[in-house]
Amino acid sequence: MPDNNAPRNDVAIDPAVAAIAAEMRGWRHHLHAHPETAFEEHETAAFVAGKLAEFGIEVTTGIGRTGVVGTIQGRRGAGPAIALRADMDALHVTEVNDFAHRSRNPGRMHACGHDGHTAMLLGAAKVLAADPDFAGTVHLVFQPAEENEGGGRAMVEDGLFTRFPAEMVFGMHNWPGLALGRMAMAPGPMMAGFDIFEITIRGRGCHAAMPDLGRDAVTAAAHLVTQLQTIPGRSINPLDGAVVSVTQIHGGDTWNVIPETIVIRGTARSFRPEVQAVIERRLATLVEHSAAAHDCTGDLRYERRYPATINTPSETALAATAAAKVVGEAAIDHSPTPSMASEDFAFMLGEKPGCYVWLGNGPTEGGCLLHNPAYDFNDDAAPIGASWWVQLVRTVLAG
Repeated sequence: MPDNNAPRNDVAIDPAVAAIAAEMRGWRHHLHAHPETAFEEHETAAFVAGKLAEFGIEVTTGIGRTGVVGTIQGRRGAGPAIALRADMDALHVTEVNDFAHRSRNPGRMHACGHDGHTAMLLGAAKVLAADPDFAGTVHLVFQPAEENEGGGRAMVEDGLFTRFPAEMVFGMHNWPGLALGRMAMAPGPMMAGFDIFEITIRGRGCHAAMPDLGRDAVTAAAHLVTQLQTIPGRSINPLDGAVVSVTQIHGGDTWNVIPETIVIRGTARSFRPEVQAVIERRLATLVEHSAAAHDCTGDLRYERRYPATINTPSETALAATAAAKVVGEAAIDHSPTPSMASEDFAFMLGEKPGCYVWLGNGPTEGGCLLHNPAYDFNDDAAPIGASWWVQLVRTVLAG
């Protein structure tokens, strides 16, 4: 396994990509300064569609509400069709950076690098459109609403692969903590499935000085929060990854009233449907019985949002072959630890074989962490990622 902390200086940047590196940086900074969140990416989609049209690429808009697809036909004639996906949406985060390209949209920020993902695929699109030296078809998929709202599912349900048939699909995400010039990919799980839950505990409100006259939903909720951790700790096989996290607790309005209702919200992560089923079943049991133990009642709403992101072996091998031509075999981690974070690219992988890769974004110092208000995509990673996209097309569609 490579030393993921050591940057690489011998990356083989595609010459045509190197020639537009400054242009990609400009696109990325524009996108970073004008972030739009899930299904609101109207200006972003227009920017992407405009660039694709400028490159002479056939463009379709409005796929999955605000998604964009560009199509390039190779000049070598017939061949397979592949899809390359980049996400476009930002997060509801208030940026704390003070550089010139900081967010101009209050409360919205590209805190996950989707601005960089879009810029990299646009860069590859420009290079491939100028020299389509491959056999087959490339569909460039610019996806909305990756963060929480399932834009990948929306595109699939809107006929993405019916309207733009593809034999395989590929995605890429920047990865802080993985050194610049390094990549990671493996067959099997890369990212966990993402579920959400909302628990409502109902008691009887009363004066805080007279708790015996009420039924204390606060105490019931406090006990339940600690009991939820027995699910991954005692109900799931230790060799199966699972996380249950409470992220919100709401209830009460003043100091001297025990509230009638407490709402608990959180997320569950896992890699297998069987584990999801155990988590949901155990949550329901604990909610019912923990509430009853405190003379309260409890209700559970559980939603399975994103499935796990699982790479297929053959397509992962193709992705690795292309990566080796750009960053070198020694700079590829072929067995990264899967992340408990989630990705709605999983919906596309549920329809087509494919691979999701991580691209080194460099050190995490200074808040350069995904979803951090001080995050900024590493512009030096963009030529590497765009070169990988170009090399991937030339590898898979070599004719």
